[in-house]
Amino acid sequence: MVTKKQLSDIANVLRRDVAIMTTNSGSGHLTSCFSCAEILSCLFFHEMVWDIKDSKNPDNDEFILSKGHASPILYSALYRSGAIKHNLNNLRKLNSPLEGHPMPKSLSQIKVATGSLGQGLSVGIGMAFASKLQGRKFRIFVLMGDSETSEGSVWEAFQLASHYKLNNLCAIIDANRLGQRGQTMLGHDVKTYKKRIQSFGWNTLVVDGHNINQLIKALLNSKKSQKPTCIIAKTFKGKGVSFLENKENWHGRVMDNRHLHQALDELPHVSMPKIKIKKPIKMNEIKIKYLSSKPLNYSFGKEIATREAYGETLANLAILNNKIIAIDAEVSNSTRSEEVKKRTPRQFIETFIAEQNLIGIALGLSVKGFKPFASTFATFLTRAHDQIRMASLSSADFTICGSHAGVSIGEDGASQMGLEDISMFRSLPNSTIFYPSDAVSTKELTKLASKNKGITYIRTTRPKTQVIYANNEKFPIGDFKILKESKKDKGVIIGAGITLHESLEAHKNLMKKNFNVAVVDLYCIKPFNSKKLIDFIKKHGNKIVISEDHYQEGGIGEMLAEELENTNIKIKHLYVSEIPHSGTKEELLKKYKIDSSAIVKGVEGI
Repeated sequence: MVTKKQLSDIANVLRRDVAIMTTNSGSGHLTSCFSCAEILSCLFFHEMVWDIKDSKNPDNDEFILSKGHASPILYSALYRSGAIKHNLNNLRKLNSPLEGHPMPKSLSQIKVATGSLGQGLSVGIGMAFASKLQGRKFRIFVLMGDSETSEGSVWEAFQLASHYKLNNLCAIIDANRLGQRGQTMLGHDVKTYKKRIQSFGWNTLVVDGHNINQLIKALLNSKKSQKPTCIIAKTFKGKGVSFLENKENWHGRVMDNRHLHQALDELPHVSMPKIKIKKPIKMNEIKIKYLSSKPLNYSFGKEIATREAYGETLANLAILNNKIIAIDAEVSNSTRSEEVKKRTPRQFIETFIAEQNLIGIALGLSVKGFKPFASTFATFLTRAHDQIRMASLSSADFTICGSHAGVSIGEDGASQMGLEDISMFRSLPNSTIFYPSDAVSTKELTKLASKNKGITYIRTTRPKTQVIYANNEKFPIGDFKILKESKKDKGVIIGAGITLHESLEAHKNLMKKNFNVAVVDLYCIKPFNSKKLIDFIKKHGNKIVISEDHYQEGGIGEMLAEELENTNIKIKHLYVSEIPHSGTKEELLKKYKIDSSAIVKGVEGI
């Protein structure tokens, strides 16, 4: 069994590693590492149960370094445990997996990208849910910096974890007093930290973060608690080196060789103790069987909102696959994800009005093998953009559904109209964007999303739209549908979602004037087969009119304009060009010139 003396020695081994590797690198956050050395020593070499040879063992305890700038000490702990064998002195080098902030694409032991502060605890909640849903015993430890507790997403996570009694979750705050430019909001006022977090329903403990005895007792206490536990560890930035300890203006700075030698003289020169880390006991995952779902069939011409078809399809998928989890931000009766709650309530998680938490939890679930579908209004996803961005950096594998997109929602007004969401998801690496127009395309695209890799975005609309596809229609990723065409076509109308129906109405009106045009449904915005579309347009008049219920910037038209830049194809782009007003769907589509009459004028004008 590991002794307290050994854990203290390990903390100093970690500090020495950090001092040397950051000086060699010429960059890094050594003082933020020094403050949490005893914490990592106690976690990795005493408390956590994990298989150092198998980072994907589903029963491993999980560690999230929410204060991602302290990555050097995490790399040292992984190296000293035997989990990795990379040269620590290659920290931050181009060809080294030891990046400046933790990245899962570089090291399998790192499950999520961190560095944008305030996100780790939400991810921890997702992992805690995963442990309980799978019937496993693994625990989740989230190491946070005191500065990041200023982030609102942290408090979203504090209130939700206690609401769901996630006693397998342990947060540790490294309260080292100093932030980047000086003292944090509370400094070393650990009593106030305790009062605030305790008021959120957590088992809250204050310890000396450099005292091995107190840390071990607190971690043991957390194991026995029926509540989530937060350990507030009072520490000192730069601990162990006189010219660094509790000193300002060292955040993000490293020592030169002269300072390094002085620091190494002050830090105890001890050998790394030989520690055997306990491996987890294999658990059998809970398997739940439901009655088989009935196939969804929609009748031609019937009016059904795409959000309704999304909810019905998702509920069917959840019955067939208990890895599918619906997560919603208290609008499930609008997004229709409530259908999952009605039929498989165990596979539904309510995050309440907390969109940042919604995405963090989805990420945590996804890295533990679940296939989450996170749903809210498209417009509210902008609040969680950073969480979505970090999930993308984490190579996340889940679906986000943004409902009530565009001015077509009607009277609720501009604050409720998602008009920038396509641009947001287009900018993500390896993202997929689906924009269904009817119940059948929604059904098929939602099914595709459940099998797709990476972040998939489904954009759904509030109003009902006519079913225009047969139930057996297929929607390959990266493709588009040709709904109308002839040999006499003088151009192509391109629509998606609500504007596809306006495009079909425009086609009907143009045909009355003996003006032939083709109509294309751009149901998959990303990835996109531009060559196939260009070839089609050239055969059908070499002109296009694009109508979209989105702002100009980053939308479908901008994407197509870029793809068609080196062609001689003429483009007319219709989009929402100003901050919209309240009104009916019909009034707003007309006012912002994206309805059928505007499309007709666009075709005739081009």
